[in-house]
Amino acid sequence: MATPTPKIQSWPLGSVNEDGALTWANDDQSVREVMLNILLTRPGERLQRPDFGAGLLNFVHQPNNETTRNLIAGVVRKSLQLWETRVTIDGVEVQPSPDSLAEVHINIRYRMRHNPAPAELGLTLNLGV
Repeated sequence: MATPTPKIQSWPLGSVNEDGALTWANDDQSVREVMLNILLTRPGERLQRPDFGAGLLNFVHQPNNETTRNLIAGVVRKSLQLWETRVTIDGVEVQPSPDSLAEVHINIRYRMRHNPAPAELGLTLNLGV
């Protein structure tokens, strides 16, 4: 007998719908929103959870070199493994942008713990802003 897929839902980070109700994220969209929230929250920003977050924005104004990119990859992996337990992180790659000297592309490969299908989340961070 197959194990039923759990319903995944998280607190809405978006807006309200046309009826004025909060728009809840479900399933993979929920996980992706939580991952972005973790990555963009600076440790110390949440009063009741001072250790929460990766603090990616702390890398703004750092040089776009191999050391910085390796530090970003380590912070991303560590923070997601600690704070988003619904996923298994398969890999984090941080590459310089071919179009901008100040930008890096972050690609996160992950799998939901209840579903082995691979998924990816990508984002661009501008280190020069």
